[in-house]
This record gives sequence, C-alpha cells and structure tokens, in this order.
Amino acid sequence: MTRLPHLDWLRGMAVLIMIEGHTLDAWTRVADKKSSVYQWATIVAGFGAPYFLFLAGVALMLAAGARLRRGLALSEVTRSALRRGAWILALAFLFRLQSFLISGGTFPRALLKVDILNIMGVSMLVGSVGLAVATTFRRRLLVFATVTVAVAMVTPLIRTTPLLEWLPDSLEAYLRPRPGFTTFTLFPWAAFFTAGCVVGAWLDASHGDVQRTHWWLALIGVAVGMGGYAASFLPPLYPEVSFWTSSPTFFFLRLGILMASVPLAYALSRAWKGEALQQFGQASLFVYWIHVELVYGVLSAPIHRRLPLAVSIAAFVAFSLAMFGLVRIKMAVQGRPTKTPEIGSASLPAGGNVSSKSI
Repeated sequence: MTRLPHLDWLRGMAVLIMIEGHTLDAWTRVADKKSSVYQWATIVAGFGAPYFLFLAGVALMLAAGARLRRGLALSEVTRSALRRGAWILALAFLFRLQSFLISGGTFPRALLKVDILNIMGVSMLVGSVGLAVATTFRRRLLVFATVTVAVAMVTPLIRTTPLLEWLPDSLEAYLRPRPGFTTFTLFPWAAFFTAGCVVGAWLDASHGDVQRTHWWLALIGVAVGMGGYAASFLPPLYPEVSFWTSSPTFFFLRLGILMASVPLAYALSRAWKGEALQQFGQASLFVYWIHVELVYGVLSAPIHRRLPLAVSIAAFVAFSLAMFGLVRIKMAVQGRPTKTPEIGSASLPAGGNVSSKSI
C-alpha cells in the first residue's frame, strides 16, 4: 500500500494550522486579539478546515481510482466510499458525545452541533454518489467542478433566504449558520471537498506524468486565486453578505491557494522529506480528536483567554511538540514504522489505503 508523501506533508501543515488557530483562539486574552499579529494569525487559521476538506476530496478520488485499477467494480468502490463517509459522520456524533460528557453543555444542542467532521462526512456521502454517477474521468471533472462553482455561488443566497426558516435548527445548521448549533456549514465548505475531488481525479488520470500535472495545477491554482483576488475589488454581487464568510470571491481566492499548494508541497517534499509533517498528516484524525478537548475543555480552563499573545504563540509551539510526541507514541504502540516509505516522483497510489485519515 503506497502513499503520496507530499499529500501527507500538506495535511501535516493543515494540522499545525488547526492547532495554531485553536490554541490562539482559546488561550489569548481578549485585549491582544485586536493586534495585527493576531488578525493575520486568524487569517492563516482559516485555511485549516478548507485544507482538510480539500485533501479529503483528493483522497476519495485517488482511492477510488486505485481500487478500480485493481479490478474492483464501480459499485463496490462506491459502497466503500459510502461506508467511509458514514463512518466519518458517525465519528462526528461520537466526538460531540465525548465533548458533552467531559465538558458538559446544553442537551441535546451539544450533541447536534455541526462541526468539521459532520460537514466532511456528509460531503463524502454526496461525493460517493457523484463518483457512482460520473463513470469517466471527463464526467467526474465536469460533475465535481460544476458542483464546486454552484455551491460557492449560491452560498450568499442560502445564507439570506427566508425559505429555509421552517427547518429545525439542527438541520438548518448544516446549510447556514445557526447560533449555538454550527461552526461549519455545507455552504460553502462542501465546495472545498468537491474541488479536491476535481484535483484528485486529475492526479489519478495523470498516468505517471505527475510532474507535468503539478505544473498545470500550479498555473491553474495561481489563476484561480488571482481571479478571486481581482474580483474582490469589483462591486460585490452580494453586498448583503460578509466577504470573509460567504463571498464567492473569497472562496475562489482560498481555493486557488489550496490548489497551488499541492504542487508546491510536491516540490518541497522532494527537496525536504519532512517526515515529521508526514507523520502528523497521517495521524491528523487522532490529533484532532484529542487536541480540541485539551484546548477548549475543562483541563485548560485556567488559561482560557488569559495569556498574552506572545505567550499563546509559545504555548502553541509547545503544545504542537507535545501532540507530535503523542503521535510518535501512538505509532510505536501500534507497531507502525515512524518513517514513511519513499515513493518515486512518478508514483500514484496503487493500493486501497491511499490516504491518511480524512482529517
């Protein structure tokens, strides 16, 4: 079972971004959150969830392509993808139950809160259906690219329409923000997943010419990002929504950065193996599962919103090192190698286990 090391490398970067965002948000005192350093750190932190969703989409298509080349029927590959999506969604509710039992909250709202795992699980289920419907490479590109653009463009309408008000808050929270019920929503976050499906399908169809594919990804990613940035100076299509939350221009700006970072990670990982980052990426679900409660839960309550920004940054570094130590211990207990096998620059996934945990 082979892997693409630069995707683990990139997912490891996403883990660090996630920890940075959570620790600084939970532990920095309110007065310091007005500083420009903290504001820039918040912008960087905003890339954590898009990266996880985007890379989950890439992994779905690479895994499906590898299984199809091994001779598995499309129906079997689709069922496997559906099971994976259902498992992630089940883990989302288990995670909320754990949080409720440890830190408490309002029942049943605490159990129904929509977080990144919920959005990822639902996105994977929908992506599995798309995989079954789009039976060729061109159809997959068309289907997932169309869904990506459509979700991004209708997000402002979903956020403001009164037509969804009849839904129970726990269901409406999957579509648009509801106070106390949601951190992430399908609009626009699911579009990062479907965009990842586009990139994953493209990588899977590269037939060994990975370097050329990455050059094209870099060019297209830069073009998409610059297009989003340029569009931000134009009169907004949806002036009633926030640029930083719902704007299609901000979505495409971030998407361009995500796409361009894949070939960048590919180039950097060839010059620097970054084995620690790869291991972080391979254990991303494990790190997510344990660190959220440690950062926001009762164990760290004495420092919640009480640390100067400089101390919070130092605490983020120390906490990241501690998380990596736990990852190494986990690997040792499981008997897994602490080094990722080196894969040739033209290698593509050849086995079913082509991705790390989806987050």
